[in-house]
Amino acid sequence: MEALRAWRASNVLGFAASRAVTAASAARPLRLHLRCCSAAAATTNQKQPPPPPPQDRRRRSASTSTSDRDSIRAIRLKKVEELRGKGYEPYAYKWDRTHTTKELQEGYTHLENGEVCEEAAVSIAGRIVARRAFGKLVFMTVRDDTGTIQLYCEKDNLTEEQFEQLKAFIDIGDILGASGSIKKTEKGELSLYMKNFEILTKSLLPLPDKYHGLTDVDKRYRQRYVDMIANPEVADVFRTRAKVVSEIRKTMESFGFIEVETPVLQGAAGGAEARPFITYHNSLQRDLYLRIATELHLKRMLVGGLERVYEIGRIFRNEGISTRHNPEFTTIEMYEAYSDYESMMNMAEEIVVRCAMATHGKLKFDYQGTEISLERPWRRETMHSLVKEATGIDFNSFGQDVESAKSAARGLPGIKVGSSESTSLQSCSSVGHVLNEVFETFVESTLVQPTFVLDYPVEISPLAKPHRSYAGLTERFELFICGREIGNAFSELTDPIDQRRRFENQIKQHNAKRAARAKVKSTEDQGDEDDYSYEVCLDEDFLTSLEYGMPPASGMGLGIDRLVMFLTNSASIRDVIAFPVLKIQQ
Repeated sequence: MEALRAWRASNVLGFAASRAVTAASAARPLRLHLRCCSAAAATTNQKQPPPPPPQDRRRRSASTSTSDRDSIRAIRLKKVEELRGKGYEPYAYKWDRTHTTKELQEGYTHLENGEVCEEAAVSIAGRIVARRAFGKLVFMTVRDDTGTIQLYCEKDNLTEEQFEQLKAFIDIGDILGASGSIKKTEKGELSLYMKNFEILTKSLLPLPDKYHGLTDVDKRYRQRYVDMIANPEVADVFRTRAKVVSEIRKTMESFGFIEVETPVLQGAAGGAEARPFITYHNSLQRDLYLRIATELHLKRMLVGGLERVYEIGRIFRNEGISTRHNPEFTTIEMYEAYSDYESMMNMAEEIVVRCAMATHGKLKFDYQGTEISLERPWRRETMHSLVKEATGIDFNSFGQDVESAKSAARGLPGIKVGSSESTSLQSCSSVGHVLNEVFETFVESTLVQPTFVLDYPVEISPLAKPHRSYAGLTERFELFICGREIGNAFSELTDPIDQRRRFENQIKQHNAKRAARAKVKSTEDQGDEDDYSYEVCLDEDFLTSLEYGMPPASGMGLGIDRLVMFLTNSASIRDVIAFPVLKIQQ
């Protein structure tokens, strides 16, 4: 509605003259080109609905109604046809600009109020986000990638034809090219003193009401482009994300790592326990899987002789959607020969600290109301000690007695019991699995300050090397910040016989979960978020590569999306993914 009212007002408000221009400038026409209109569009515009009457600003709805939107679109389509009928093309090919708005704001701050810098000949381009008319003056605000600047328009600085174009055809949302000199208004607003302009792109749809903005959360994610127009700070999140990725690459290269690329389509989904996306290759006549991790192929690179490798890539997991989970997300995985998981703890600290300094310039800052300190060294505790601290249960005391461990877990508040007991606890096949369930339930959310959780049970760590000091554990850690897992790392398993045995046990565990899930589904109507119906098979080629010999190594995966969430104070992973996966609109 704001755009419609602005258009109607522009047809009755003129411009005041205060400065003469040269004849050459006055004679310069709009550089727009004629293009034929489709018959369908012409037919649409023959029956143009009248614009709705103005409403009181306080009574506007937070979003434009469908009827208002259709009316505005019809009006703007009519303008497109009228422009083309006059020989102008409202969708330009290019515009030669000399400055960004930020460069102008920084370069002419010295001007005094009311001063005009006539010798400055500048040209900018951007989207019109505001428009105001006062008597014979028109002010417009244009926004580009770097910021905003005001356009100061006087009738005598334009030809009669340009003045009519400005008055009748420019709407909020249009992309405009403008040139002229620089002026600071009497009120101290730095402005481009416009002497010429061109419509570069005619917007057909209205922007969200400027008094309310785009507040529908689902629409913000579904139409991210509108979100970025209505809420310019959203683009800053993606600028920060780019800065984080760049800083990670710089860090890895400074330590001698090289970036490689591995397949997204794989014959076997491996490197993690997750439900894969399955597709079918017609020519090969076989199923392929979107990767759930880059791990196994990167380890092949170590076997081949590359001693420090990493990959930043998209990962795909056919699982639930939440504020922390998106079916596709970005990670960095890195592997270093002749090192162990202690090396990866130091690397994790280095990466996160450098990214924080690159984005914030400091190591203490707020996340969702809590001050987080990244000053080193970070806390390091074993999973067993953290669970004992939180629940009072020492899972070391159970040995291999899984039933006793389950019984102790059932007695904890928050663990479901009876017929509604969680499938995860029911299907736990070892003390290590029960320990992990209790850890995820009672400990994870409490790890607000950076914490390395060490020495996971071997049953839930099929790719990690056995702990050199404690039987039944592995040399593995996960990094938690703000109650969220940011990274996962191992001293890598290099024994091909042990690796095959671990994989085979993992398949047995998967089949047990599938059987338990099938039993529950036979008596309860539940969703299939925990569906284990897909097949898991051994990656024989990876096992073969290990038999050629992989050097002792450590490896780590860091979730870039979650790291960016933390560094941008974002509560949901959807805020840091430009186009997240969403449910189909009903």
